[in-house]
Amino acid sequence: MAGIKSLAKDTAIYGMSSIIGKFLNWCLTPLYTYLLVPSEYGIVVYLYAWIGTMLVLLTYGLETGFFRYANDSSKGDPQTVYSTCMTSVGATTALFLVLVFTFLTPIARVLQYEQHTDYIAMIAVIIGLDVLSALPFAYLRYRLRPIRFAVLKLLNIALTILFNLFFLVVCPAIYKNHPDSIAWFYHPDYGAGYILVSNVLASFIQLLLLTPEIVRIRWHFDGHLLKSILRYSFPLLVLGLAGIMNQNLDKILYPYLLSDPQVAADQLGIYGANVKIAVVMIMFTQAFRYAYEPFIFAKAQGEDKRTLYALAMKYFVIVDLLIFLGVMFYLDIIRYFIDPRYFVGLKVVPIIMMAELFSGVFFNLSLWYKLTDRTQWGVYFSLIGLVFIVAINLLFVPRFGYIACAWAAFVCYFVMMLLSWLIGQKYYPIRYDLKAMGKYLLLAMLLYGIGTWVSIDNLYLRLGFRTILLLIYLSYLIRHDLPLQQIPYVNRLFRRK
Repeated sequence: MAGIKSLAKDTAIYGMSSIIGKFLNWCLTPLYTYLLVPSEYGIVVYLYAWIGTMLVLLTYGLETGFFRYANDSSKGDPQTVYSTCMTSVGATTALFLVLVFTFLTPIARVLQYEQHTDYIAMIAVIIGLDVLSALPFAYLRYRLRPIRFAVLKLLNIALTILFNLFFLVVCPAIYKNHPDSIAWFYHPDYGAGYILVSNVLASFIQLLLLTPEIVRIRWHFDGHLLKSILRYSFPLLVLGLAGIMNQNLDKILYPYLLSDPQVAADQLGIYGANVKIAVVMIMFTQAFRYAYEPFIFAKAQGEDKRTLYALAMKYFVIVDLLIFLGVMFYLDIIRYFIDPRYFVGLKVVPIIMMAELFSGVFFNLSLWYKLTDRTQWGVYFSLIGLVFIVAINLLFVPRFGYIACAWAAFVCYFVMMLLSWLIGQKYYPIRYDLKAMGKYLLLAMLLYGIGTWVSIDNLYLRLGFRTILLLIYLSYLIRHDLPLQQIPYVNRLFRRK
């Protein structure tokens, strides 16, 4: 029991630090959109798509490989496993940095940033610093140091925010009144470049703080062990790379699919900003998993786990649809999360939110191939999804612009979700309550349609009407799947009545 409690506590710390970190990072979006024109923010969206992709490529699944081998005494000494993985990552990261800086100008030309080779240099440094930090963070988790893990993660986000505020808010104010005092390091026309500078500084400090996990170990490199770990990790690399490409490839391809680079940067900035509104669903669903999964597994003792897996899926869909309605019904207010210059792209928000719903369902369905050791199916599904992403973007972005990116994500995750469910029923059949989930989906879409189609000019009346629609969904939920009488405090109130 003590072990379960400890696991639950550590899971809560890791989970909440991740959620809080994502939330704080998400809060930078208003700063960027209100201070930067769409074309400048488009630079940020494009370059960070590359950063996310390269981080997966350059860690090549060694975080999971380290956990797998460090926790198996038959595989070798944990210190040797860690030092071997760190040596490998360090060598490949150094090679990556040497190649980038050697061919900096050609790379900048290919990425269409020939006039900003400094941007390319900075994203290479950010990638290198974050890759070198990945395994020390994994080592902290292995050593059961959740507090240090969470503090360093949140400190990195806090430093990123502070540096952004300094360069984008404080420095312009100082420069306006006393330009000579900061002219030696601050240039007011550098704009989006200071976002990269902020990230470089925060990532460098993070790596410095992780030096105890790097220098205070017994270093020993085992080539045979590394080959074994790489064989284990390679499928994870393919899965991770396919997954991150599904998220980022549309942003990477976008500048190459439009003839005018300025228009492409402008539209990419608008698209990226509006996608950030939809990201709220990812944070809430992640919080739901962290809160609900420990309950599910704790309850699974002596019960049919498949029934509980089905129940978890049902409530996952119910909550996500509730979030979808909440965001869409109050979008007239939520939209001010970004600058009005970006409002033209609000049409992608419902499409992306539904795509994220499918992605979340796919994640929950993935337990079947994990439990049956058929993880290759995860690779197949991700690669199939990637094919749809590439095809739809190539065919439709030149004609329809970023709305095609949103529909590509929608189709990609829907296909992945559908295939995973169909094949999962063969290898690990679970009787999901499709009828109930279908009713909730139908009700949510009906209410969303009514809220969208009924035109009410007055903002307050419109929000009041949509609140009534949201209460209809909640009342259906309470009546069918959340009986209040089963909640102890509420039950006492019912008895008094």
